[in-house]
Amino acid sequence: MFFLAFQSYIFAQENKWNGYKTDTFEVNGKQGKIVLPKEANKEKSWIWRARFWGHEPQVDIALLKKGFHLVYVDVSNLFGNQEAVDIWNKTYQYVTDNYQLNPKVVLEGMSRGGLIIYNWTANNTDKVACIYADAPVCDIKSWPGGLGKGTGSKIDWENCLKAYGLSDKNVKKFKGNPINHATKIAKANIPVIHVCGEADNVVPIQENTLVFKENYEKAGGKMKLIIKEGVGHHPHCLEDPTPIVDFILENVN
Repeated sequence: MFFLAFQSYIFAQENKWNGYKTDTFEVNGKQGKIVLPKEANKEKSWIWRARFWGHEPQVDIALLKKGFHLVYVDVSNLFGNQEAVDIWNKTYQYVTDNYQLNPKVVLEGMSRGGLIIYNWTANNTDKVACIYADAPVCDIKSWPGGLGKGTGSKIDWENCLKAYGLSDKNVKKFKGNPINHATKIAKANIPVIHVCGEADNVVPIQENTLVFKENYEKAGGKMKLIIKEGVGHHPHCLEDPTPIVDFILENVN
């Protein structure tokens, strides 16, 4: 194992993940990792995962087999705020510079990971090939706020408000959610696929994905939606990830 540090980065070599060599790094105190394919494809494609490292990794493993790199950095407790976006900006710069990855990335966000993938995209529309969001949070008022029909999370709500410098009163006028970015993302012609449980009472589809979809399509975007009948918030992904993988392969540059 070796360590190298400069600026705000700390790097280390790690072992393997599912048989693939993995490098770890740290950005502004947040841990990240990059999994290397056995043979990179000629486009040097990559998928950047937000939240739940290693959970339901069907898509990640399928793409590694296709020569994609897999990147992860944990900013989950920042709820997609500006600090999280800044960390992702630095991570993007590091992995593209040091691994010569494609300038356009595939983003993957599960649950609260939806916040960072969409908030980062809104600031970096030229760097995103396509987006795969899975039961994504698209409005903090829905989760963790629980201000609609969802169960919410009291502790996460307090931490989320603190992360954004908001209060219970002014959060109702907050316009920094994925649902608010949908128009900009659609106008940038970024393809989007969502996979959601129809019976999700944690991140209700009606308050999150369907609102995002309406705003996205009003702006001219074309979005693919896979709804799992009778399924709640878990499990994420699909047992057979082929529809998701095919969508991604069709939309990488």
